[in-house]
Amino acid sequence: MWGVLQRQKNRLDGKQEYLMLRREGGFLLFDTRQQARDEINARFGYIRDRPDLRKEPHGWKMPIPVRVKITTAKGGKP
Repeated sequence: MWGVLQRQKNRLDGKQEYLMLRREGGFLLFDTRQQARDEINARFGYIRDRPDLRKEPHGWKMPIPVRVKITTAKGGKP
């Protein structure tokens, strides 16, 4: 699976990175890297054209697609 990593770096908060969530809940995940890239360009492409958002105080960067490995674990005693 592929996720979308949101990034920002500014003096107030420092460097922050987190996986994007869907509006209805859950992580924003895709089957292919290309699907993730297409969604990034559709939803966040405006950041590329907005130097005011990339500079202080915001420090936004374009999100990037990242490989996500999903594992599950059974908790507690059997």
